[in-house]
Amino acid sequence: MPLFVFVLRNRKPGTDVDSNMAKAVWNGIVIAESDTYETVEGNVYFPEAALKREFFRPSSTTSTCPWKGQARYYSLFSEGQENPDAAWYYPNPSPAARKIKNHVAFWRGVEVEK
Repeated sequence: MPLFVFVLRNRKPGTDVDSNMAKAVWNGIVIAESDTYETVEGNVYFPEAALKREFFRPSSTTSTCPWKGQARYYSLFSEGQENPDAAWYYPNPSPAARKIKNHVAFWRGVEVEK
């Protein structure tokens, strides 16, 4: 059986599979990279294990999405520069958004390539 078929059958449901890795890049640095991710409303959500944690610091910022729940944020730091609240996640997403639990998405100048 071809490996690709095996991967598709055994992947996490709802996960996009692509021949390329998804990458989040800020300031020319790859800050997250994974071959599995979730896409919701056009945003790529990376598994927490894909983050290069040395660039992330928790933020006190929160926001609320009517269907996903309360979001928390991370700020990014690299080479003396800060990108406040550039990443967000849902620590306890609603049942409708459960596939993005333990996943992080980006904005504010972070380029996501897939």
